[in-house]
This record gives sequence, structure tokens and C-alpha cells, in this order.
Amino acid sequence: MFFILLPTPLLDSAFDSVTISSIAILLLLSLLSLTFIFHLQIKSRRSHYLQHFNSLWTVRFLLVSFITFWVLNEHLRFPFFRRRYLYPFSSSLTLSQQANLCKIQLVLSLGFFEPGFLVTLLFLVDVSIKKKTPHGCYAAFFVLTSCLPILLLQIFLVFFSQMEIHLPEIFLRNSSISKDTNGNEMVVCAYPLLSTIVFGAFSAVYLLFFLLSFWKVESIVINKALRMRIRALAFTVMATVPLQVLFMGLSVLWRPEKTAFSGAALIVFLTTFVCAAVGEGILVIRPIADSLAAGGECCAWSSDMASQSPRPPVAVEDGCVAQL
Repeated sequence: MFFILLPTPLLDSAFDSVTISSIAILLLLSLLSLTFIFHLQIKSRRSHYLQHFNSLWTVRFLLVSFITFWVLNEHLRFPFFRRRYLYPFSSSLTLSQQANLCKIQLVLSLGFFEPGFLVTLLFLVDVSIKKKTPHGCYAAFFVLTSCLPILLLQIFLVFFSQMEIHLPEIFLRNSSISKDTNGNEMVVCAYPLLSTIVFGAFSAVYLLFFLLSFWKVESIVINKALRMRIRALAFTVMATVPLQVLFMGLSVLWRPEKTAFSGAALIVFLTTFVCAAVGEGILVIRPIADSLAAGGECCAWSSDMASQSPRPPVAVEDGCVAQL
């Protein structure tokens, strides 16, 4: 891979810069999404036209929450962040305790936060074509129930499999010890092949359901702009999720302290980052912006109806606006 052709310090600096920038962008996008969600929630209390648009606010809030916790959890994986910001607090931790921190990060990331936002994303796509919007509590229960099997399986594989299963190291290795430029030992987190296989199986089933849901929405939506959004979302999900699983699997070819592993781990992070950012933009920010615009137009039309010529009606389906 081309990662090996450049000097290691230069690559590490480039990886760190890309990672920090991506994390900052996603956190700002999540903050913007939350602002839109709560703004619509406040506006809907005073506007009859916006009450139907706001029916999925809890699901969108759940999506943004999963993405935010995922990106915050990813901080623990990156050595530069732990070295610069956590080392004053973690210097008293033993190597074994740092390895357990990697295990917790892995379970939360591949067992809960990422499956959670993927399932929530699928739920938002699927429910957009239903006539009756399910209650927010049902949505939360559905998402948490869907994530429970993979969460329990990841917990077993990461924390207990070494005592029960005898396999080559790459199947079970979730961390490795490396030294920084000052000679300090630090634990570097890795992706065990068993956890990758489990997440890959989850991804395969998920992509099948997502493709079926996409076909249903594609066959119903007639508005060109909405169709382009759905296609963009489908392309992003269908491209980034398999790429993430692929590079997670390839990362076991190198030890975690190697530069090539850092490059593969960066690609894994960036694929999830792109999927999360596109999901927030298409399923949270843009629908709410359209809903607020449609609500403002309807209110203006109602107040000026006596003095203005009739305007074309607006059709809204769970925050997705189409001019008729």
C-alpha cells in the first residue's frame, strides 16, 4: 500500500490532521442537527402545520445521538488523542487496564453505537412511506432490540472468547503494545477478525433490508428532488458499509503499531464518517429545513388568502416536501 512509501512521522501527522478535522466536522454537523430538531420541536407547538412534520423528532434525535456517541467513543481508539489528552490521566493505568479500555471501545463502537445509527437510519427510510407514523417509544424499543444480539455477541467475543475459543492471534487480537518517541509504552487498539466477521454478517443482513426498503421508497416517490436524495443516501450506505468491513478485515494483516494498519484504520473511520454525515444531512437537516419552509409558506398563504391568488398546495410526507 502507498502508506509504506512515505516517511512514518509525515504519515502519522497527516492521519492525525485528517482524523481531527473529520471529528470536528461531524460534531459540528451533529450540533447543527440537534439545533434543527429542537427548533422544529419548539415551532411545532405554535403551528398546526408543523405538528405532523415533527412526528419523527425522537427518531431523528436518536440517530444524531448514536452518531455523536460513536464519534466521541472513537477518540479512545486513536493513539495521538490518548497520548496528548488522556495520558496525564491514564499514565497510572496498567497496560492491562489500557487493553480493557480498547475492548470497551470496540464493543461500544461495533456492538452498539454504529449498529444503532444504521438501524435508526433504516427505520427513518422505511417509515417515510407509511401512512401512520409509529410512536417514538416504539422506534427506540425497535432500535435497541435490533442492536441487542450483536451487542451481546461482541461482548462475548471480546471479553470471554480467549478463555473459550482457541484460534490464531489475528482472530482475537484487540490491542497491541507499542512505544512512542519518548520510549513510553502504550496500548494501540485493533480490530479482532472475529468481531469483524460478526459485524460483517450484521452488515450483510442490514444491507439486504436497506436495499428492500430503498426499492419500496423508490417505487412510490415521484418527486425528482426526493428521489435524488434517496438515491444519494442509498449509494452512500451501499458503498461505505462494505468498504468499512473490507478494511477492518485487511487491518489484521499488520500489527497495530505499523503505519499500514493506521492507514487501514483511518479508511475504516472515514467510511463511517461519510455514512453518518450524509445520513444526518439527508434524513435530519434537509427534511427539517423543508418542513420549516413549508410551514412558513402555509401560514403566509392562510393569512393572505383573501387578498392573493391561490398558490399551489404543498404535500408533505414526514418532513419531505414535494410541490404539487
